[in-house]
Amino acid sequence: MANITLGGNPVKTSGNLPEVGSQLNDFELVAIDLSTKTLNDFKGSKLVLNIFPSVNTGVCATSVRQFNTEASELENTKVLCISRDLPFAQDQFCAAEGLDNVVMLSDFKSGAFGKSNGLIMVNGAFEGLLSRSVIVTDANGKILYTEQVSETGKEPNYKAALEVLY
Repeated sequence: MANITLGGNPVKTSGNLPEVGSQLNDFELVAIDLSTKTLNDFKGSKLVLNIFPSVNTGVCATSVRQFNTEASELENTKVLCISRDLPFAQDQFCAAEGLDNVVMLSDFKSGAFGKSNGLIMVNGAFEGLLSRSVIVTDANGKILYTEQVSETGKEPNYKAALEVLY
C-alpha cells in the first residue's frame, strides 16, 4: 500500500505501482466510443499512462491538458488518460477543451486496472477512485518510469515522466 494524502489527509492505496523494468499488466478499459481497449491495441507505441481520480477536478484537468500538449511533440508515443469517470464525461471534457492528442480510457466497469496496479484509494473522500499516478512504458510494454503523486492535489512531474522517452 502506498501512503498518500488528499488535502493533507492520509489516504492509502490498494497496493504499490508496478516496478520499473517489469512489464505493464494487460488491461481492459472503456474508450469514449464505448469500445474496449487492451494493451494490445497500443502495441508498438511508447505509452504515457496519466492516471487520476476524475477529469472533473482542476488538477486532473490540468494534467490532461499538459500531457495533450506534450504528446504532440513525442514520436511514436500515445498518452492514455485513465480514470473511473464515465466515458461520456471524458468525451465531453475533451470536446470542450479541444484535446485530441490523448486517449481517454475508463476503468468504471470493474476497477480491474486500478486493482492490478495498486491504484485504488481505499479510504478518504475519493475512496474507490484511482490515485494520481504516471506510468511510462517503452514500445514493448516495459515500464521505464512510475510516479505515485504523494499529494493528490498536486500535479505529476511531467518533465521526469517524459525524459525517459527521449
